[in-house]
Amino acid sequence: MLTGMHIAVIGGDARQLEVIRKLIELDAKLSLVGFDQLDHGFTGASKEQIDEVDFSTVSAIILPVPGTNLEGQVDTIFSNEKIILTEELVKQTPAHCTIYSGITNGYLDQLVLSTNRKLVQLFERDDVAIYNAIPTVEGTIMMVIQHTDITIHNSKIAVLGLGRVGMSVARTFSVLGANVRVGARKSEHIARIFEMGLTPFLLKDLSTSVSDVDVVINTIPHLIVTSDVISKMPAHTLIIDLASKPGGTDFRYAEKRGIKALLAPGLPGIVAPKTAGQIVANVLSQLLKDGLEGRKEN
Repeated sequence: MLTGMHIAVIGGDARQLEVIRKLIELDAKLSLVGFDQLDHGFTGASKEQIDEVDFSTVSAIILPVPGTNLEGQVDTIFSNEKIILTEELVKQTPAHCTIYSGITNGYLDQLVLSTNRKLVQLFERDDVAIYNAIPTVEGTIMMVIQHTDITIHNSKIAVLGLGRVGMSVARTFSVLGANVRVGARKSEHIARIFEMGLTPFLLKDLSTSVSDVDVVINTIPHLIVTSDVISKMPAHTLIIDLASKPGGTDFRYAEKRGIKALLAPGLPGIVAPKTAGQIVANVLSQLLKDGLEGRKEN
């Protein structure tokens, strides 16, 4: 239980509602910032403006999956309020206060450095990333069906990257009957792709490996689907970029070439926000419990 623990939930989308429900269930004291337009009332939680929160008692700050932008602004779909997490506010928190975010950026990194607070990136954790791969794959299947005029079965699909998402995407499309080839840099990944019964290729050979594909699914957060690569694709090829913004595709050139290229980060929050929220809530609640128990022992 998190009885009496003061937690500030700042901004977010429908996924945060599952986090809020879980924390209320665990008896935490919640300050909700950026939820003033939310019709749902949560017993045991109070909606507040950010300058109304007593940060001197806040043990944890929970940000949305994207964290903040580079100016410190936190996005929320439940408010028109401009919410900025400042150094001044964070410095008011107890020394043990931890900030939880899906990912980080230069602003957040500097903020925790200047305030000497701990930042936990939930999406850097293997458990969260692997659980999230499930709705990501389902969303990718949905997009392929929506944006092509062929069946997945017997189509030619190139998956770029064999990370936690790439592995799940490649395996699932293969099970659906697609002819899947997977590009990777590391020799051990090439061996794993072969062991999975898929067709491996080295990313240095990407240009020649996409000359006949129907769909390219990128999971690598670096510019890898370049103009040179796109120029070798058939005109009907669909590109789905699952990497975090700005993705790994030259979208300008794809548009010029007439190839449909879609940036689709955060698919879990779009196609299955309840499940995606429960994934974050379950891992987050355990981390909060562990942190509380650790402070009690000290």
